[in-house]
Amino acid sequence: MNGTDFAEWSRKAADWGVAYRASLRDRPVRAQTAPGEIAARLPMQPPQTGEDMDAIFADFEHIILPGMTHWQHPRFFAYFPANAAPVSVVAEYLVTAMAAQCMLWQTSPAATELETRVLDWLRQAIGLPEGFAGVIQDSASSATLSAVLVMRERALDWNGNKAGLSGNPQLRIYSSDQVHTSIDRAIWVSGIGENNLVRIPARGALRGMDCDALEAAIVKDTEAGYVPAGIIACTGGTSTGACDNIADVVRIAHRHGLYVHVDAAWAGSAMICEEFRHLWAGVEEADSVVFNPHKWLGAQFDCSAHFIRNPADLVRTLAIQPEYLKTHGRDGIINYSEWTVPLGRRFRALKLWFLLRFHGLDGLRTMIRNHVDWSAKLCKRLRAGDNFEIVTEPAFSLFSFRHLGAKDLDAHNRALVNAINDDGRIYLTQTRVDGRVAIRFQAGQFEMTESDVDTAFDVISEVAARMPNAG
Repeated sequence: MNGTDFAEWSRKAADWGVAYRASLRDRPVRAQTAPGEIAARLPMQPPQTGEDMDAIFADFEHIILPGMTHWQHPRFFAYFPANAAPVSVVAEYLVTAMAAQCMLWQTSPAATELETRVLDWLRQAIGLPEGFAGVIQDSASSATLSAVLVMRERALDWNGNKAGLSGNPQLRIYSSDQVHTSIDRAIWVSGIGENNLVRIPARGALRGMDCDALEAAIVKDTEAGYVPAGIIACTGGTSTGACDNIADVVRIAHRHGLYVHVDAAWAGSAMICEEFRHLWAGVEEADSVVFNPHKWLGAQFDCSAHFIRNPADLVRTLAIQPEYLKTHGRDGIINYSEWTVPLGRRFRALKLWFLLRFHGLDGLRTMIRNHVDWSAKLCKRLRAGDNFEIVTEPAFSLFSFRHLGAKDLDAHNRALVNAINDDGRIYLTQTRVDGRVAIRFQAGQFEMTESDVDTAFDVISEVAARMPNAG
């Protein structure tokens, strides 16, 4: 592709993106294709000769696009959002065009220095005190894995990476039963083992970790010869928005010398609004905190902000410095590849810089407050509606509900959520609360309006009324 063609197709791609975003309300939110339908239209063998861009682009529109679920749709109410504010998309065009590998300071000084500055902006925005340093991870899963590896190394006197886990005492990590499954994977990958992840039951309206049970488990494990290593707390759990009492968790951790990591992947964005910070009171005493600006804040995926009280522990755990990765003659620089599991790093800070400058914190606060308010109004309407039960009250902009009027409520509500999604106007997903099926609703798409939530009420009510055994 020569320069003229590159210019032409870059313009076409940008124009297509604008038209696509403008058309989303007219599209079904979830892909309507059957399993295998897309694959059946793709050749079994790779092309031996190059093809014309017109043909490739046409196949993109006719084959690929029908099989896409539209995550930027304003009525995407299912999983937590993967927002891509338009200004963030523009920044990603530039990142893609430059295609820099930003693993070291010397491989792109601006990428490193901008990351340092915008992460400190975010630290201030969410109310973390000075002393926390930030790094952009690809996802909260990677940040949690990094935290678990630090827990492991601290508990083994920094000998795990060198000697391995064989022959060392068994470590224990503690979390509630409301945390994301990425915690399970971190335990697997770290070598600590699933049997050593101790699940603490949740209690109360916020479904937070039972701190009495937490301390009892730590004491019991210590007496049994295990080595407690750390606690993973959550603010805004994936299923129902559960929030641990971070202050109590930290106090227990300090008594027993344990590392505390706070997973606020979704809800951390809401902490730019001071009125929500009581839901993670005590976070300033944690050892590490993660939240995803690519969820609720509007930064295009992937972009996860990981804040660490003592970065030296993270670097000691993860840094490898062969000669070819050393930067000679530059003291005091940061090489962020030493703060993450992957060596390679994209220029993720640029989209945050564009986003924060264009919208400002005030604009982003207004968006989040609207989502919380609109979700609460929908909850109130469903509560007053026919045959609806609110299962979990709103946590930020997330709540869950159930439709009544059938003998087998689990099967009835699974069928209801499938029928809602087949309708196409909105997209929801289900969870389990105390063992029973419930339907989740969360408001968070960057460009949604209150009318989109009104549509959600209409669709839920209409489809529920048509269900067998309804009424």
